[in-house]
Amino acid sequence: MKLPMTEYLQIDLERETWECREYGHVIGAARANYKEGLLVHARDPREIHKPLLDPKLYQYTFSPDPEWCAMLEFYCPNCATMIEVEYTVPGHPPIHDIEIDIDALKKRWAGLHEYPASRWNPPYPRPVIDPHGHGH
Repeated sequence: MKLPMTEYLQIDLERETWECREYGHVIGAARANYKEGLLVHARDPREIHKPLLDPKLYQYTFSPDPEWCAMLEFYCPNCATMIEVEYTVPGHPPIHDIEIDIDALKKRWAGLHEYPASRWNPPYPRPVIDPHGHGH
C-alpha cells in the first residue's frame, strides 16, 4: 500500500520505500531520511527574498544573509519535481524532518490494499472535533 505523507512524497509500505507522488519514482529507504535520495540545489536566499533596502547604502536590507542562512531545494532525481525546501544554517546537513514508525503504520493499515480516494470516508475512526474550535 502506498500512503501519501506530503504533497509530493509517499511511502510504499510493502517495499518500505519513499517515493515521489508525481510519478512513483523510488527515492530511498523509508526507514532513512528521504532527502538522502533527492537532488539538492543550494540556493542564495537573496534570489527569493529580494532586499527591501538598497544593499549599496545599507548593511541590513531585510533579506536573508547567505553567511547565516542557507536555502536548500530538494528535487526528485527522476522527474525533477520539487519535493521540499528547507532553510537552515550554511554547512548543516539536511534536516531529518520526517521519521515514520513503519511497523506501527503497517499494523494500522493491515488488510487494506489501497489508500481511500475520499478524505470524507477514511477506513479509520475520525477524530472528534470540538464545534466551538477550542478544547474545554
